[in-house]
Amino acid sequence: MPTQEAGRRTLGPVADLERHLPNDWWRTLFNALYLKTDGDVVENAANTAADIDLMLGVTGLGSEAQILDLCCGQGRHVLELARRGFRNVSGLDRSRALIRLARSRARSESLDVRFREGDARKFRLPSNSFDCVTILGNSFGYFDRVDDDLSVLKAVARVLRDGGGVFLDLADGDWMRTNFEPRSWEWIDQEHFVCRERALSQDGERLISREVVVHAERGVIADQFYGERLYNAKQIQALLERAGFEAVQVQDAAKTQSLRNQDLGMMAHRMTVVARLKPKTAASKKRSTLFLNVTVLLGDPSLPDRVKRDGHFNPEDIDTVLRMKDALAALEGYSFRYLDRHATLIATLEQDPPSFVLNLCDEGFRNDALKELHVPALLELHNVPYSGAGPVTLGLCYDKALVSAIAQSLGVLVPFETYYDAEDAVTTLPSVFPALVKPVLGDSSIGITKDAVVHNAEELTERVTVLRKTMPGASLLVQEFLRGTEYTVGIIGNPGISHDVLPILEVDYSALDPRLPPILSYESKWELDSPYCTQIRYAETKASREVRNRLVDDSLLLFQRLGCRDYARFDFRANENGEVKLLEVNPNPGWCWDGKMNMMAGLAGWSYSEMLRRILRAARDRILEERERGGSATSAQQASALVP
Repeated sequence: MPTQEAGRRTLGPVADLERHLPNDWWRTLFNALYLKTDGDVVENAANTAADIDLMLGVTGLGSEAQILDLCCGQGRHVLELARRGFRNVSGLDRSRALIRLARSRARSESLDVRFREGDARKFRLPSNSFDCVTILGNSFGYFDRVDDDLSVLKAVARVLRDGGGVFLDLADGDWMRTNFEPRSWEWIDQEHFVCRERALSQDGERLISREVVVHAERGVIADQFYGERLYNAKQIQALLERAGFEAVQVQDAAKTQSLRNQDLGMMAHRMTVVARLKPKTAASKKRSTLFLNVTVLLGDPSLPDRVKRDGHFNPEDIDTVLRMKDALAALEGYSFRYLDRHATLIATLEQDPPSFVLNLCDEGFRNDALKELHVPALLELHNVPYSGAGPVTLGLCYDKALVSAIAQSLGVLVPFETYYDAEDAVTTLPSVFPALVKPVLGDSSIGITKDAVVHNAEELTERVTVLRKTMPGASLLVQEFLRGTEYTVGIIGNPGISHDVLPILEVDYSALDPRLPPILSYESKWELDSPYCTQIRYAETKASREVRNRLVDDSLLLFQRLGCRDYARFDFRANENGEVKLLEVNPNPGWCWDGKMNMMAGLAGWSYSEMLRRILRAARDRILEERERGGSATSAQQASALVP
């Protein structure tokens, strides 16, 4: 993350620091400049070792413990644990700059740890998966509302196993109120110095700080404000108990050392807090009895469907629906009814609205794939809770070019590609050969056939001409053809509530006729006697741990930023150099018995019924969580979630 531009103007003298404090100051403060201004403390190996010594002494954790360091910054505590032989440690932080630095340091020392980017209030890690969560180095209390701090502790409780614990290291609020330094300045290296001002907020519950960082020759390079809530022992105990913890113990933290022996700020006097999670079983039993009357919404077999073979439902499509109904019937305690007549759908929603919908209508309203987003939109208009992605996400992910642009902005690798509008001339298209030509809009591999891979400009022109005739008005992507290993990641659940990452699938093209391009084409889904159907195999990947971790991390990041819900599928492929790039994001992916999601579920040891049950459970838990927060995830809320 870049530091602020040199020579910026300051605000000058400020009478009220609190009035200038941004609500989300933490989004931009933690960058390379932070490591300069606070480096005497947070880049101090002695401080890090003392923190870990104290934490291990209090918790008694062994080297096999699953530990998450939340708000881990540049990963100093995680790396120290790994150096001491802890094999199951992870770090998570909101700052992309600090997470990248943490990963770089881990690689340089060959330490096998994982770092993820995420919001401490709702992060993408599985429930019941850690023995201990730590929040060290005074990284708690940054939000302007106590409820946000409570959300952090509830998120911690979610990922802890029964009997797990939390270890907090935060400023001693009572001490700080009476001992903070109102003004100070110090040289932070040979070229920079920082001037600080501090004042209590109007309610006395937060300490507001201002830092003006100056370069000796270039002048002011930053004028920034931040604030931290001042908890005392009783307040933090009460907050932990509200979040579901018990046996809270508070004691002094390790003494902070400074390489410069000057202003220690919020690290001057700290306390540590340890607490144990209360058992979760009672709450989970209460939730399990809800949404047992399920209406399953499907495509309409009486209407044409241009995506399917010969443009209509076929015997294999009817068989797929029957297998799904059998799988759902095997789920004890549920009652199912089915809606597949779209002509009467709106009337049904108005006159007899379902209590909950399992939305399996991936064909779209009236079997129009462009109207897949209309189905959840209709459900929202009639206040019917439903499974799966909302209209905003479905509309966005239908446009492959937009998905690539968002993925690239998040640091996820994507293929080199050229957007080709329907009005563009082929001769103006730059490209890399071989290339894959595919429609920008579409699913089920429509428009992607054995002729989609082109090797020169002449073949490109010919392929574009064909698509212009068969798909008039369609925009195209001319994309780098990736010839390496192809992977699929499946997620069921909702990161931040509870989720499962299925075993990663790998596509095996080794038996495919070598004269055919190794791709998952339209033929592979709809022409049962095609070599693409009969000669392609699938298996659990044997990729390295590093590749698997990257696939999962990228998928979880995209799941959240694109607003996926309950289940989603992510397809990737490597280039000749082994760089793995995103092919496609599939919210509400194929649910059929012979689809990729069920293949991955089988690798996890689940039956088809169990996969469907987990999708139902994921939707139930998400909807209950939304209701507990005072609302539901409407389309407008989903749209705002897409902004990085």
